[in-house]
Amino acid sequence: MSAALEERLDRTLTALADPTRRAILQHLSRGETRVTDLAKPFDISLNSVSKHIRVLERAELVMRRKDGREHWLSFNRKPLDEAAAWIEKQRAFWTTALDNLERELNKPES
Repeated sequence: MSAALEERLDRTLTALADPTRRAILQHLSRGETRVTDLAKPFDISLNSVSKHIRVLERAELVMRRKDGREHWLSFNRKPLDEAAAWIEKQRAFWTTALDNLERELNKPES
């Protein structure tokens, strides 16, 4: 795995580790939203929501667009797809390794 991909994966998984950030992504999966509207459903300050958004932006899971004074956010699924591909690769590797181990352990003794 390249260092760049490893860094992106680290940022993505770190961003996904927080329930508030996952809820923000869930909200953004329904479409582009203004920052102020995104903050309303959360029982935290606008400043706290902004900090979560910055983590999501560093992970490139959220993209920002400015329209005058308004900031619009949208969900970018590419980092999530990269993380899912990595997880699937690990799952396939370990499934094969454990299946091979099980076959070896279940071989009749000679």
